[in-house]
Amino acid sequence: MSSIRKVAVVGSGVIGSGWAARCLARGIEVVAWDPGKGAEAQMRANVANAWPALAKLGMVPHATQDRLSFVPTLEQCVADADFIQENAPDREDLKRKLFNQIAEAARPDVLIASSSSGLLPTDIARECRNPERTLIGHPFNPVYLLPLVELVGGNKTAPETIVKAADFYRSIGMYPLHVRKEIEGYLSDRLQEALWREVLHLVNDGIATTEELDAAIAYGPGLRWSIWGTCLIFHLAGGEGGMRHMLDHFGPALELPWTKLKAPTLTPELIDRMGSGTEAQAAGRSIKDLERLRDDCLISVMQALKQHKQGAGQVLIEDEARRYQSRKLPRWKEGDTVPAPFSVYEGPVEMNWLDYNGHMSESYYLWAFGDATDALFRYIGVDDDYRAGGKSFYTVESHVNYRREVGGGEPLKYTTQLLDCDSRRLHIFNWMHHGRTGDLLATTEQMLVHVDMKAGRSSSMPADVRKAVDAVMAAHKSLPVPDGVGHKIGIGR
Repeated sequence: MSSIRKVAVVGSGVIGSGWAARCLARGIEVVAWDPGKGAEAQMRANVANAWPALAKLGMVPHATQDRLSFVPTLEQCVADADFIQENAPDREDLKRKLFNQIAEAARPDVLIASSSSGLLPTDIARECRNPERTLIGHPFNPVYLLPLVELVGGNKTAPETIVKAADFYRSIGMYPLHVRKEIEGYLSDRLQEALWREVLHLVNDGIATTEELDAAIAYGPGLRWSIWGTCLIFHLAGGEGGMRHMLDHFGPALELPWTKLKAPTLTPELIDRMGSGTEAQAAGRSIKDLERLRDDCLISVMQALKQHKQGAGQVLIEDEARRYQSRKLPRWKEGDTVPAPFSVYEGPVEMNWLDYNGHMSESYYLWAFGDATDALFRYIGVDDDYRAGGKSFYTVESHVNYRREVGGGEPLKYTTQLLDCDSRRLHIFNWMHHGRTGDLLATTEQMLVHVDMKAGRSSSMPADVRKAVDAVMAAHKSLPVPDGVGHKIGIGR
């Protein structure tokens, strides 16, 4: 895990607020500075607007907006920071001045990253102290959701600076992409610019409206791009011959004058067409309304990709694993004090767990309780390697009691008690509470049987697992019997 505990955010606009929200959701303290009038109020409003989306996507337990502070000077902002992210407007003179001030006030070993979308890091850091710790860390809006961050070093940037920055960005759930050659516009913005110029030409020439052009992306290539980008998708377009056949077959079309990469003049007429077109698409909805809708859609796309372990979905999987790793109990060993009861697993209500009422569906309560039971399994030594060896626990009976509905993104906290055991069976009880209010949401009572999967029948636990189970049982046997144990369905008379 990253050792960075405090991040300085210099500039609190849309990008700076996005960085702050992402870091706060990972439990990192954020100190911010911006000389603009009303900057603090706007930043806090931006973070608050992003928070529901972050809750749905997943954050560390006890993440809070209260760890955001706003200070009156740049020097105060960066003095004690472990990492500095600068987000001023993309003007080279302004950024160079800020980098000089930051470098003088910050500790000499602290990395300084700029969110610039196209300037060269060599030019920005040309005159600052210790330029070897400077780089570009270019994110994409909304910063608190999209995982891509482009890392660009200047001619004095040390190689270990890129490595350290990548480690930090990865620790807050991002995908760091090292742009190996220093170039204006980096990679993604150059690709976006090519498409944007063509959009302006098509609108300028009266060929299509903004809505038609957005549809041409959203319903087709945009969905494909979210998985693999352009190159691998075109590799598939070549059939069994792959990219080579694709280029051989479609390459001649590149000589045709289909596109116009030189941008047209931004005349008042073109600006009006672009403005009126997108205003019509907004249909009276505010920017904040559209941001929240965009966020919900992005979450759905990323969680859908997560099921297939592709693209941004794989980043979510890796980030969840890091968050789980940071809070899980180590495997039991002789002499350990066993938690009584267990309360070591937390997680949000995933959006794909919801039913048509917008509440967590009954089948996913068992899914969620299974995650809590896995924490107990790992503690006693039943992990992925154990199951790969052909042994596991199977659930043979479950009783679920539902106490209160819960919606998407709400935090959940689980508690587990071992009620009884023998050489083959575990009798457990789980509670699910709301992670913020503490309200009891559901309970489950389960019987699990140890199974030899290769033989296809129940079997005794190995000695080391049984020893761990016995240690848990010894710690839990004096706990009160939970309310609800042994209940059956029936209408009382």
